Amino acid sequence: MKRTLLLASVAMLTLTHAAAAQAQEAVAASASAPEGQAGVLTFQPDFFAQARPNTALEMVGRVPGFNLNDGDGSRGFEGAVGNVLINGARPASKTDTGSAVLSRTPASQVERIELIRGGAPGIDMQGFPVVVNVVLKREATIQHVLTANASLFVDGGPELYGGSYQVTAREGDRNWSLTLSDGISTSDSQGPGTVVRRNAGGAVIRDEAVDSEMLGGGQSARATWAGPLAGGKINLTGRYGVSDWHQSQTQTSATTLRENLFDQDSDGGEIGAVYERPVGTGLTFEGRAIHQFSGGEGVSTNRTRLSGVQQAQQVFSFENEASESIVRGLLRHENGEGLTTEYGAEVAYNVLDTRQAFTVGGVPVPLPSDSVKVEEVRAQAFTRMTWQVSPALTLEAGLRLETSTLSQSGGADAEKDLFFAKPRIQATWTPAAGHQLRVRVEREVGQLDFGDFAASADLQDENVFGGNIDLEPDQRWIMEAVYERRFWGDGVFSATLRHDEISDVLDRIPLGGGLTATGNIGDGSLTVAQASLTLPTDRLGISGGRLRTTATWQESEVTDPTTGATREISRVRPFDMNVGFTQDIQSIRTQWGFEWLRGFDEPTFDPDQRTDVRLRNYRVLFAEWKPTDDLSLRAQVNIWDDFRVTRTAYADRGTQSIAYTEVREVDPRTFFQLRLRKTF
Repeated sequence: MKRTLLLASVAMLTLTHAAAAQAQEAVAASASAPEGQAGVLTFQPDFFAQARPNTALEMVGRVPGFNLNDGDGSRGFEGAVGNVLINGARPASKTDTGSAVLSRTPASQVERIELIRGGAPGIDMQGFPVVVNVVLKREATIQHVLTANASLFVDGGPELYGGSYQVTAREGDRNWSLTLSDGISTSDSQGPGTVVRRNAGGAVIRDEAVDSEMLGGGQSARATWAGPLAGGKINLTGRYGVSDWHQSQTQTSATTLRENLFDQDSDGGEIGAVYERPVGTGLTFEGRAIHQFSGGEGVSTNRTRLSGVQQAQQVFSFENEASESIVRGLLRHENGEGLTTEYGAEVAYNVLDTRQAFTVGGVPVPLPSDSVKVEEVRAQAFTRMTWQVSPALTLEAGLRLETSTLSQSGGADAEKDLFFAKPRIQATWTPAAGHQLRVRVEREVGQLDFGDFAASADLQDENVFGGNIDLEPDQRWIMEAVYERRFWGDGVFSATLRHDEISDVLDRIPLGGGLTATGNIGDGSLTVAQASLTLPTDRLGISGGRLRTTATWQESEVTDPTTGATREISRVRPFDMNVGFTQDIQSIRTQWGFEWLRGFDEPTFDPDQRTDVRLRNYRVLFAEWKPTDDLSLRAQVNIWDDFRVTRTAYADRGTQSIAYTEVREVDPRTFFQLRLRKTF
């Protein structure tokens, strides 16, 4: 661990020195993006004119030093939404993500974009260190957008087609929109390959060709309306959609045929409302109500034929219904002297009702927690303070008190009460133009996946998992420091160092009967170092170009619940890196670029096996032509030929002696993506 952190520190210091050497001029932002109050950069439409953006999403994608995050969609509202605000507020919906709202907002409606780093009075950061606030014009407009898109896989892969229609209207404080979508869904990892299994002595006991196909889609409709109401303003949204997903994989040899099929159909929707109004001098009330619902059913089938003899067919089927209801309110007070305080509360009710069945050769096989209803009632009170102490220093402090009751019925009955205090403090210091330091200490509490309470199956890898009724969310004390250096107008270098002390780590635990489940395995730690650079290339002789790169190091520790040995936490990637480049060529009204993902290694630890996913050299090349201001055509090719999954199965849990090692190597199919967009 010390060696990795030393290398990370050296790398970050080297990049910091290089960036500083290139940026002796104190230019934190270009003339198009002057810095206002400390921590806030304002970007006018002229800043983006060279790229001729069609939507606000394209504009936000070009804000230097900002990476859009739509949130994790976890239960509740606090901390579950993303880092995009529209006119200072988040959407009325959880499923209507920031990127979705921006994609249907015409660029012509954007008055300015504010990049808020570390907090600002009147801005709800929702735990993010950096957010963007897209401020829209009030002039009357109406715009229609038609989009057609396709994903085309080579060498016998699927061809998928979709499209959407959007209409957006605005007049003063009133606006409404309607979106009809026929979406497509697929996986970039499908393609031909091999599966080779060797016993403990290294002898090949299975050598088969493999091929897979994964595709789906869905249709949905969403409507929004916003306008003044009773001295304030209200935002309303509603959505309903249906979707399907199909996945198939075959493994073949001269004597073997293995088929794994998975099919799922689902539907769901959401209604939401946000109301905001002033209630006194410097005092604003915000109320929010959201209800989401979903349902689905699916079946996973495994069929095997060995030397012409059909084996017993395995079938795992399920159906579920889920919903979430949230009511939230807060009071925000601004004293006009740089101090904003917020007080609020949130109540949420969540439920998942799921039923599963597993058969082998038509004979039912009992599973622990095969029929489960999980309910959660959670309440949270919170207070936050943002204080702009001086033009160079902003402090944010807050406390959230969370209480919840988790209950389970069905295959097993259980109930548990939980309480967590979650303090947070962050300081943002801007000692000079172009330099900023953000330091944060916070306690975060994770959210449980209700699916972990019930049984599940992965028949492709011959795994059936039990459910676990005794789950608690993990808790983290986070200590983080971020240094940001802006140079050359829109050049940005940042270095991040973060350490998490984790209680009740969620990972895999052993159960009786040879089953495993998700469970709490004790205390652990995670250390992250990250360096990122956005470099404009005009001064390097490449006009209109921008180079971006990010490198992330992660190191984790936890005690394995089966062996008692120290190991990594599952699904933590030790190293990840990507490099991207874009260039605007105004003479031919074209933007082109590429992205290279170095790839990663991701281990998953189970009492009965270890799985290592290895991805390397993912390349993307794109070009977008805009012959007129209301028409664009984008073409992209995705190339990836190095995907490996290594599974080491144990003959004994305690000793972890090896029964066999299986290597699945896939050459994912190259695929093209096309998009035609017409605005009128």
